[in-house]
Amino acid sequence: MTKPLRSQATRDRILNEARRLFAELGYERTTIRAIAAAAAINVSMVVRYFGSKEDLFAKAASLDLHVPDLASVPPDKRGEAIITRFLERWEGPEAGDELPALVRAAATHDAARQRVIELIMMQAGPEIRSTLADGQFERRLGLIITQISGLAFSRYVLKAPLVVALKREDIIQFLGATVQRYLSEEIKT
Repeated sequence: MTKPLRSQATRDRILNEARRLFAELGYERTTIRAIAAAAAINVSMVVRYFGSKEDLFAKAASLDLHVPDLASVPPDKRGEAIITRFLERWEGPEAGDELPALVRAAATHDAARQRVIELIMMQAGPEIRSTLADGQFERRLGLIITQISGLAFSRYVLKAPLVVALKREDIIQFLGATVQRYLSEEIKT
């Protein structure tokens, strides 16, 4: 087994602090100086390893949503499966600062907004498309995004007390039913 490079530990520290600060402060208020100070390194090291603030953000906001294989889920349970996976990713053991950073930044920064759309389209899009037969993928995915992004913003960024207080099983049941309708009910054009 090879010993990790010292530079990898520094990179990891920079990324961890960048994720934390982007999540707490948003993209606009987070600076390279603040990230360097939080990581206890010189600003030049941040620039050396990651280039610009935008490049660092792109790296810090890189994540795998681990979208479930919807083809293996009974058709009437797919909405619940999507919401369950979403909550696991936000609140489970693999939760971190990447998602809050991305959602908070997407509200005010175009590159972050584009990154969120890209992640959803690349990771969730194929799974959802594979279960649809009616050619209305874009409309259905757009409606699903309204529910998931609304929950993400309200629960994890705004931290609205009424939304934070919702029980996980209630979110899965009710929001899952809404997403299920978007997946299975006829959408008139």
